[in-house]
Amino acid sequence: MLAEIVTELGVPTTLEDCYRNFMGKRLAEVVEAIELVVGRKLPGDFAESYQRRTLESFRIDLKPVSGAREFVEAWRHVPQCIASSSSSDRLALCLEVLNMAILFEGRVFSASQVARGKPHPDIFLHAAEQLGVSADDCIVIEDSVGGVMAGRAAGATVIGFTAGSHAQPDLDVMLKQAGADHVVGSFPELDRLIRRLFGN
Repeated sequence: MLAEIVTELGVPTTLEDCYRNFMGKRLAEVVEAIELVVGRKLPGDFAESYQRRTLESFRIDLKPVSGAREFVEAWRHVPQCIASSSSSDRLALCLEVLNMAILFEGRVFSASQVARGKPHPDIFLHAAEQLGVSADDCIVIEDSVGGVMAGRAAGATVIGFTAGSHAQPDLDVMLKQAGADHVVGSFPELDRLIRRLFGN
């Protein structure tokens, strides 16, 4: 959606450009980054329009990564949450469309709730505090460079995750270079790794 929108604004933009320039950022930071790319201020209703188009697309096209529900359900006995750069309404819609809201009820945290977004650790520190655990006892599962950096800054063990449909071919290398302790390419692989980390 971002590639389409920025191209409409007069700067031809690829999916790869979007990964590099916008992924893992809060909406306000995405708007600032787009303004840098297009060389001008965006209309006042830009953020609202972008959110609307994105959410409409999610309602039609959003699909779960294979094994996601099974993984979350297998680890329900361990405190878990979502700590994302996405806005609260975007997160709520995604969970509704995927029929997974019940799995994270009361444990969905948006970077809009903290002072600084990723790559700063604020969202992970906030999430850990809400769960009543120490951040350095947490495992952060991340699919963005900024998120990996934020997880490391929070003191967590960080697992890079490359199974999402948005993952570019070299994402595993990028996440490792950003500081991921481990990188996996599927939920079954993630499950095996965490069992090993927990000593089964």
